[in-house]
Amino acid sequence: MKNRDIIEQKILSPDSLKTWLAYWRFHEKKIVFTNGCFDILHRGHIDYLSKAADHGHVLIVGLNTDASVGRLKGEGRPVTDQVARAELLASLFFVSAVVLFDEDTPYELIKTVQPDVLVKGSDYRAEDIVGYDIVKAKGGEVVTIDFLEGYSTSAIIEKLNRS
Repeated sequence: MKNRDIIEQKILSPDSLKTWLAYWRFHEKKIVFTNGCFDILHRGHIDYLSKAADHGHVLIVGLNTDASVGRLKGEGRPVTDQVARAELLASLFFVSAVVLFDEDTPYELIKTVQPDVLVKGSDYRAEDIVGYDIVKAKGGEVVTIDFLEGYSTSAIIEKLNRS
């Protein structure tokens, strides 16, 4: 199988996600879920995602659609469209699947995934993370990860605007 095919196969529709979830659960894989906009993928994102992946066997990344990013981040965002963002994430060897969601929060997607581990950045308190109730109700864990200092999409955009 060609590398390009592998990347494309990791970008899942809701239906194919359900098939893969059944497969991973049958094989007793520990499923980790995180989400975000991941606009202008940078070193901080890589650090965060690799650490998230360390918490299980399968890392599923919920990715905000362009419309969702625009609502959350404002005019001019995202810089990178959802197809490119999904492909960049899927190209990372430690990302098992990328699933787009159009809502402002991934709550419905988390209900579908039922992850064993829910991961977000440490700028959140665990109890305030969307999906905390779902994961805790099934005996899962909610983990926060410190961000790599000095790396953010907003900082990159500001730097580019100053140039």
